[in-house]
Amino acid sequence: MMGYYIIAGVLALVSMLVSSRLKSKFKKYSQLHLRNGMSGAEIAEKMLADHGIYDVKVISTPGMLTDHYNPANKTVNLSEGVYNQRNAAAAAVAAHEVGHAVQHATAYSWLTMRSKIVPIVQVASGLSQWVIMGGFMLSLSSPMGKMVMLAGIILFGIMAAFSVITLPVEYDASNRALAWLENKHMVTREEHAGAKDALKWAARTYLVAAIGALATLMYFIMRFAGSDD
Repeated sequence: MMGYYIIAGVLALVSMLVSSRLKSKFKKYSQLHLRNGMSGAEIAEKMLADHGIYDVKVISTPGMLTDHYNPANKTVNLSEGVYNQRNAAAAAVAAHEVGHAVQHATAYSWLTMRSKIVPIVQVASGLSQWVIMGGFMLSLSSPMGKMVMLAGIILFGIMAAFSVITLPVEYDASNRALAWLENKHMVTREEHAGAKDALKWAARTYLVAAIGALATLMYFIMRFAGSDD
């Protein structure tokens, strides 16, 4: 298990560094006030209207960087800072979340795929680690231990697949957001550059998560395969 703890430790460190960098970027671009004077909520509402989407509500949600789009009740949930603020960071986040609403409205294939496996992922996330640990405890040299370990690997593989599928969903939402901000002249060149940089670092958090999930999955597979030697 030492290899697992090393991988987990390295990934936790990288994730912490990327998260810290993301927060610093958002703090920096929160000081870059929009020349058009629009708040994040107003940006989101205009982008929805420009895409002909009128059945999605823009609401405020508590916390920092808690922004998300909920396809179940069709709401763009913006953190309090983003909802009320009038800066490049707020514009970037608001437009990105509306990008997900546009994906939903246009039946974007990667989003549809991700939504379909969410219930399975919720089950897998709660069981995979415990099942894999059970496999190690039972010993991979025993038939029962190998069966339990294989079940855990399958469950963890579902989670890793979800992390990978999330990447095109997030990058596409950012691309839609940046294209709309530029094409509709919602931001100046400097504001657009700030929004792009902020979303780049936000995307890297998902990239780190996907790489981490794949690396951990490969470690478990190698341990399982090596048990036959």
